[in-house]
Amino acid sequence: MTAGGPEGTRPDESATVADRAHVDPETGEVRGDPAAGPGPDVATDPAHPDAAAAAAEAGDDVEKVRAELTADLQRLQADFTNYRRRAEKEKQSSIAYGKSALITDLLPVLDDLERARAHGDLESGPLKSVADKIADVFTAQGLTAFGQPGEPFDPELHEAVQHEGDGSNPVIDAVYRQGYRFGDRTLRHAMVTVTDAVEGAASASADPAADSSGAE
Repeated sequence: MTAGGPEGTRPDESATVADRAHVDPETGEVRGDPAAGPGPDVATDPAHPDAAAAAAEAGDDVEKVRAELTADLQRLQADFTNYRRRAEKEKQSSIAYGKSALITDLLPVLDDLERARAHGDLESGPLKSVADKIADVFTAQGLTAFGQPGEPFDPELHEAVQHEGDGSNPVIDAVYRQGYRFGDRTLRHAMVTVTDAVEGAASASADPAADSSGAE
């Protein structure tokens, strides 16, 4: 028994491996831990075939993730572009609707100005200047009037309150109320009377032979 050491052991006796599951029974060498992953040679040696395969697989994964992220970004950009276009279109549509609603409410003012103009009240004076400025504002916003005597009658634009003739060639005879269009939208139909145009009378008056025969 040697002082300072455990009883039953000798100083030159080497330590034994307690975990025999990590010891190869044939060679007596210590086995590696399978859970620790590949050994340092596989992980650090670029020439090792397993290391090259692992690097190639990692590169493929990176390219796949990059392609997926790029596709997602392109879809988001396309969705945002479409949203911005729809928002701008809806904005312009809302502005046009608001303008048309306001102009529709102001059409009776234009009717009063037209009646005053027909009676000669807008030939001179301060009221003429005001009326001209109001008309210029409406014209600049895109308001156009339609419905004049002699124009072909169009039931899509004109409202006939009286019709003389058989309707073979209807034209506007008199205008009771002008129609107005804002852009491509009809705000109000024109209220008119309709008569049939006489084509024979116009052609006969233009024919000198017919006039000379009538004179005889």
